Amino acid sequence: MKVVVLGAGVVGVTSAYYLARAGHEVEVVDRQPGVAMETSFGNAGEVSPGYASPWAAPGIPQKALKWLFHKHGPLVIRPQLDPHMYAWLFRMLMNCTHTAYAVNKGRMVALAEYSRDCLKALRQATNIHYDERELGTLQLFRTQQELDHAAEDIAVLRQYGVPYELLDRAGCIAAEPALARARADFVGGLRLPNDETGDCQMFTERLAPMAEALGVKFHFNTTIRRIRADGGRITGIETDGGTITGDTYLVALASFAPQLLRPLGIDAPIYPVKGYSLTLPIVDPEGAPVSTVLDDLYKVAITRLGDRIRIGGMAELSGYKRVLLKERRETLELSINDLFPTGGRMTDEFFWTGLRPMTPDSTPIVGPTRYPNLYVNAGHGTLGWTMSCGSAQVIADLISGRKPEIAADDLAISRYGR
Repeated sequence: MKVVVLGAGVVGVTSAYYLARAGHEVEVVDRQPGVAMETSFGNAGEVSPGYASPWAAPGIPQKALKWLFHKHGPLVIRPQLDPHMYAWLFRMLMNCTHTAYAVNKGRMVALAEYSRDCLKALRQATNIHYDERELGTLQLFRTQQELDHAAEDIAVLRQYGVPYELLDRAGCIAAEPALARARADFVGGLRLPNDETGDCQMFTERLAPMAEALGVKFHFNTTIRRIRADGGRITGIETDGGTITGDTYLVALASFAPQLLRPLGIDAPIYPVKGYSLTLPIVDPEGAPVSTVLDDLYKVAITRLGDRIRIGGMAELSGYKRVLLKERRETLELSINDLFPTGGRMTDEFFWTGLRPMTPDSTPIVGPTRYPNLYVNAGHGTLGWTMSCGSAQVIADLISGRKPEIAADDLAISRYGR
């Protein structure tokens, strides 16, 4: 079967790899000159099944209102003349219930844990390297109030059997020795020893040639104009370089998936949530993090990637604009200077922004559509890197007519109704 994959980010490339490994002829189409050039380019570097939690949760609306009035708050909303933005916000608010949270959390944990297993198997099979580390993540709490609130997270971790360690200040320093030099005070942390880190862009760049070795063909610098349909089936992909045809089509276009699906009558409730990152060269290895530290105050992740430190975070709703804002960089700088002041060289930082494809229930859309030869693998939000291998294996199984190893019916777009 010939499968045409739209999108060459980490989700698109992993999907192409698993499809090719399953024996399909695969072609990938992307407007960029290479793989992982957009959202997959500069993310925080975490492979964190333990933090696979819905943004929509009980109490979040009240917290969000407070964040909006803090200069360095983790959430910014810039009103747009875009009805899809407000429809998405409304749907997200409707998911901020205990019942919805429990359902969404269960879906996310199952896919994230499975994805980590798939990544490990892929690593063993291919010997791929991407500045990976298997040294866990540490969520750092600066105040006793923050630490007390960790009880809610711990209850969820226990429910889903996720290993964790609740640490005092000394325990945090034992896990991350450079925190002994921190300028900011902190009282403790929650460590998830099974979480991993790695450079998502590097992973994708190194997996792409392995996919090509399996026969995958990439069409770069190719703008997708529309998906053609006739007689209840997809018949081709119209691009600026002509029409590309196949037997089955997979949309893995992250935040841009809805724009191509709407003309087909498919409402994919995915909206871009802008994130930012700084990447610094390490100048003092003893002053840099060992793995990932999550600064709970600013909701920022600080990750060691080889000889670099990546500081990533923020959630900004401002449509599809990718303007780099000085005040967002200042927040990232505050966090790294508070916790790892000697680790990196700030004068050589690389400042980046990307659009995370968020669904209102935080669960990605992975599965078939009402067109029998059209599938979607998009909407992973902040967990695209974490869930990439698992969702790729699931979609490859579904397209191949095999039953996935995890429950996948409720991952499809059909869960939203018509």
